[in-house]
Amino acid sequence: MIRTALLAAALVLGLTTTTASAHDRPNPTRHGASATAATLVGVAASNPEFSTLVTAVQAAGLAGTLSGAGPFTVFAPTNAGFNALPEGTVARLVQPQRRDQLTRILTYHVVPGRISAADLITAVRVGGGSATLETVEGGRLVAQDAGRGRLRLVDSTGETFWITGTDVNASNGVIHVIDGVLTPGH
Repeated sequence: MIRTALLAAALVLGLTTTTASAHDRPNPTRHGASATAATLVGVAASNPEFSTLVTAVQAAGLAGTLSGAGPFTVFAPTNAGFNALPEGTVARLVQPQRRDQLTRILTYHVVPGRISAADLITAVRVGGGSATLETVEGGRLVAQDAGRGRLRLVDSTGETFWITGTDVNASNGVIHVIDGVLTPGH
């Protein structure tokens, strides 16, 4: 079912591209070394700042999918982003009976295709300050220009999150680091 959703989402992705000067973008190695040999899951697992994300991906049964061919763009919350959730939320979500809910949340953080920070910035410029991204979950995220080469994401609830690190490359996609956990629509 996830693979079917990934293929369907890839077909509806209508994203154009964006650019930023090198000094405006966060250093991708700030959140972990760029690794083209490792998959998205491998890259995330090698960085302690993503340990909660990796645990959630494993609990949802998505490790195999996100280690597959891709390519995928993952907006990855750090442990601090997960810690900002109400106390006990992560512990509840990783329980087996919550697997569907956890899968929905995690796939809302994934967009089909390899979208670099430069591509994303170009899409925002072309879109007059924002670009809509179709997620693997089937929802939409909005990337917005926040000035001075910075971007933020707006989730389905209208909450905004900063993109704090970009272009952490993997063999099957790219990770952009965000400062919170996105919420899909109801």
